[in-house]
Amino acid sequence: MIPLFVDCSGKRIVIFGGGEVASRKAAYFSREAEVLVVSRSFSPKITVLPVERKVLDVSTATDEDIAGITCQAFLVIATLPDPYANNRIGEICKGQKILFNNAEGRAGDVIIPSVTGGDNYILAISTKGSSPALSRFIREQIEMHYPALDEMVALQQELRELLKRSEPSQSRRNAILREVLHDRAVWEILEKDPEKARVELKRRYLHV
Repeated sequence: MIPLFVDCSGKRIVIFGGGEVASRKAAYFSREAEVLVVSRSFSPKITVLPVERKVLDVSTATDEDIAGITCQAFLVIATLPDPYANNRIGEICKGQKILFNNAEGRAGDVIIPSVTGGDNYILAISTKGSSPALSRFIREQIEMHYPALDEMVALQQELRELLKRSEPSQSRRNAILREVLHDRAVWEILEKDPEKARVELKRRYLHV
């Protein structure tokens, strides 16, 4: 598995299943992609999402029925409670050379990670499907201990540009950027007042 960030805007994502797992996947992708959810029934969470819905009982559908639904997909996700049904969908996708993620059954060729981020960063965490709970735990720890991470990314970007104009040595610029990251006082100020943190940073590291 090679981790990638993929632009899904305008791409077709097909999700089989209408329960809790399907609703989480649909909410995750519907912000960018065109999502189709296929199931016998749909949870209330799915009905309020901006997704297309198709009623289908996979257990009675033919392979041709399923292939007709998946043929234009960029990614197919199977979240049915029956591993056999999910594996069957996966085999159809394999024959169509379509990316497949399996929530229950044989592993597909795509893992959907636990994600956290802000305006300036994205972090994706995966245990390769071995422990989704641990992925969530790591994500929650990052969010708990670094609530100002988004602001720090923006601050680092601004500081880089200022240093390019005032510090000719690249090694010295890198050293200052690392020093800021390890400065607990900057993190604490940044969490409460980002603008005050910028003023303090310039005073301490740029002497202005």
